[in-house]
Amino acid sequence: MKLNRFFENIPRSLLIFYVLVTYVVLQFCWWFYLLFDLNNQIFDLRTSLSGLLEHAPGAASLLRQKLSQKQWMIFGEGLVFILLLLLGILQTRKSFRRENHVARQQKNFLLSVTHELKSPIASVKLYLQTLEKRDLERSKQIELIQKAILETNRLDQLVENILVAAQIDNQAFLLQQEPINLSDILESFIQEFESKTNLHIQGTRAGQLRILADQIALHSILVNLTENAYKYSGSAPQISINLHKEGNQAVLTIADQGIGIIEEERHRVFEKFFRSGNEETRQTKGTGLGLYIVKYLVKQQEGSISLQANKPKGSIFDVRFKLI
Repeated sequence: MKLNRFFENIPRSLLIFYVLVTYVVLQFCWWFYLLFDLNNQIFDLRTSLSGLLEHAPGAASLLRQKLSQKQWMIFGEGLVFILLLLLGILQTRKSFRRENHVARQQKNFLLSVTHELKSPIASVKLYLQTLEKRDLERSKQIELIQKAILETNRLDQLVENILVAAQIDNQAFLLQQEPINLSDILESFIQEFESKTNLHIQGTRAGQLRILADQIALHSILVNLTENAYKYSGSAPQISINLHKEGNQAVLTIADQGIGIIEEERHRVFEKFFRSGNEETRQTKGTGLGLYIVKYLVKQQEGSISLQANKPKGSIFDVRFKLI
């Protein structure tokens, strides 16, 4: 039963690869044996020739020396061949595993995107149908309209991330860098986010920190990091955004008190399609594109980003840009 389950978990292409590798190794071992045996037979044949030892007493010793040289030559060539074969096998196996891993990630991504697209569309449709069929008070109408706008913004951000990721893959995402007051951009974004979510964002922000950046890319970085913190912070989110000067750098930190990311997976959070193995994380909506996009946009603007554990829980993203 366990053996059947083991074979069921191995992709068909990888299983065929293992079978072919086993066949090649066995064939090589058989060829190696035949070659040695053939050399031994030739030696026996030559030494048994009539009158060879009588007329040339040193001939047997010379033949043994040549046999030994041939055996070492065969052994050396065989060793090089088997090392090259093993190297090729390991590289091919690595490629197979990487392709299978990417295929699984893409499958999960498609499932996530399907759900992420259907969910806001269904919500907006429900809100609009409620407004159409019921004569509601003005306050209720405004509440439903605000919810519909929130879902539409979520859908817009999802589509934007997918388009940006596609442009990054095709090397078609172009940045228009210009001098920007990061402090003003951040304050404007925080006011926008607070009005959408009715959440007060804590933190301290230094004024007049100017950097060279693309305004659209910078907004995408702020949106993805802040929504990430909001999304993974449970029913009572606590988010703090701090901006300060450190040497010749503007340091932006976005911290939350959410479920956090285990230490073993922190180095992978910026990979495309990656989602943490934490069950709470998997139950939360997401596509695994946000942090991949953030890392790319920060790097393209000669910045850096890192993830640290918050204490006692949550995550802290540290983004650094050069000041001008």
